[in-house]
Amino acid sequence: MTYVYLALAIVTEVIGTSLLKSTEEFTKTVPSVIVIVCYLLSFWLLTLTLREMAVGVMYAIWSGLGIVLVAAVAAIYYKQVPDLAAMVGMALIIAGVLVIHLFSSSIQH
Repeated sequence: MTYVYLALAIVTEVIGTSLLKSTEEFTKTVPSVIVIVCYLLSFWLLTLTLREMAVGVMYAIWSGLGIVLVAAVAAIYYKQVPDLAAMVGMALIIAGVLVIHLFSSSIQH
C-alpha cells in the first residue's frame, strides 16, 4: 500500500498545483477550496507513506515526479511548453527517481 499512498499523494499534489493559477490569487472560491483540499489530502497520504519509507526518499520521489507531472499538465492545459534545457533537467529528475527506486537500500522493494 505504500506505493499506492505515494502515487495518490503525487496525483493530489499535481491536481492542487495545477489549479493554483485558476484560483486567481485565491480570489475564486471553488478552485481555491480544491487546491487546499488537494494539498491537505496529499500531505496526509504522505504521512501514510512514511510508515514504510524514509522521509528523504519519499520526498525525492514525491517532489521529483510532481515537478515533471505539473510541467506536463502546464504544457497541455496552459500551453506552457518547457524548453530543451527544462526538459533535460526533468529527464535528470526522472533518472534520479529511477536510481533511488531501483538501487537504494533505503526503500523496501
